Amino acid sequence: MRISIASDHGGYDLKEDLKAWLTEQGHEIVDFGCEGHDSCDYADFVEPAARAVAEGKCDRGIVICTTGIGASITANKVKGVRCALCSEPWSAQMTRRHNDANVLGLGGGCVGPLMARQIVEAFLTYAFEGGRHQRRIDKIAAVENR
Repeated sequence: MRISIASDHGGYDLKEDLKAWLTEQGHEIVDFGCEGHDSCDYADFVEPAARAVAEGKCDRGIVICTTGIGASITANKVKGVRCALCSEPWSAQMTRRHNDANVLGLGGGCVGPLMARQIVEAFLTYAFEGGRHQRRIDKIAAVENR
């Protein structure tokens, strides 16, 4: 799977850990930054990572800041993105199965690397169930288009 990833300085260490782990798992990673611990603004990196998913250049995305909140809000401003902030695997599973989320938000100051790996694994493993959930996704898209 081709995965976009982005963070600010608060999510940098977690981003780097996940990049290495996902590469070991056989995924192709497209890193949109940041490149270190110097203070920076998550929107500068999250927006292009989310756009890559919305435009079909990447299959899924992962965005990270200290809490994951700002990165998730930013990603959700990109038309076609459904980003879910998750702090445990069950929510990641359910957002894929019921919401067809295509971007995952994580808080680098909230979850450690082992929990983040479990969350990401759930996010990448589960598929959208469709059915009754599709009409809900269609309603979300209608809101986005108004």
